[in-house]
Amino acid sequence: MGVETEPHGCSPTPLTWLLVGAGDIAQKRVGPAIVCSGGRRLVGICDSSLERARALAARFGCEAVYADLDGALERCPAQAVYLATPVFLHSRQAAQVLASGRHVLVEKPLGVCGADATIALKAAEGKDLRAGCAYFRRLSPRYLHAKQMLDAGEFGRVVSVRMSYASWFAPEPTDAKYWRVVRDYSGGGPLADMGSHMLDVLIGLFGEARVIAARTANVIHQYAAEDSAAAFLELEGGASGFIECHWCSRTWVHALEIIGTEASLKWNPFDSGPVLKTVGPKTEALDLPSAANVHAPLLDDFELAVRTGRDPAVSLREAYKTAALLDAVYETARRSSKTLR
Repeated sequence: MGVETEPHGCSPTPLTWLLVGAGDIAQKRVGPAIVCSGGRRLVGICDSSLERARALAARFGCEAVYADLDGALERCPAQAVYLATPVFLHSRQAAQVLASGRHVLVEKPLGVCGADATIALKAAEGKDLRAGCAYFRRLSPRYLHAKQMLDAGEFGRVVSVRMSYASWFAPEPTDAKYWRVVRDYSGGGPLADMGSHMLDVLIGLFGEARVIAARTANVIHQYAAEDSAAAFLELEGGASGFIECHWCSRTWVHALEIIGTEASLKWNPFDSGPVLKTVGPKTEALDLPSAANVHAPLLDDFELAVRTGRDPAVSLREAYKTAALLDAVYETARRSSKTLR
């Protein structure tokens, strides 16, 4: 698992960033990840709430704030833009940023559906600009370890991959996060939210998948998006894949298990704690901790992509694969629901 670095003796000028969206993810992860490194500089914050933008700017020592993206792109000198806005804005805003001649890193998923995601994808075509999506788990040590095992053939033939997520999410309509349960704004419920991260990991490790069966439902909560989803997949090479995502359990579950003919691997929890690797009768616990701020490696990788001209860890074309797979799961679930009726 080599670490890519810049050429010896290179001392690059800090990359300047405009942060669009001053909500939860910007406050907790993106903003701190930008300002924690001498290799980048935050020169502008844009949010529809100037009060929120100013509060975040004061926290991070950024002087320029903007109330709308048009004005920000016209006046801000940033070379790169991070879009931390609601999902329904991602693809169109990414296209707008690219049209302004700037690099763009956009939160996940890329769009509310595959057709929406293609807006950004088409905007990036033919441009000498870096454009990526924030599926940060592809840069985690446990993901890189699993990829190394696969590349070395340590699993033998993979026969099964299981991914599970469960939590409780019941926002009131007045909650700032309520848009996440309105499918027109979010793209879906837990499947589009946490499930998109998990499907990206699946695609990164095993390639694209075919949906065999799927179900979405509102088991407990009656908001516009589903609160429960499950899908049975066929992976490249013939392995079975299963994913389930729930926002209707007060327990918390987040796990992945890969089972092969020669070895198995378990992440439970998905992002923390020991990785359990089993070969035959022997199980060992591996310490593969994620970064304290998982957006820091994401930004490091993106900036290296800008400086070297390569694709970021998850390009828009790669992120589109997850959008397309989400479409297939939702469509299969819709057809199944019609059949049952």
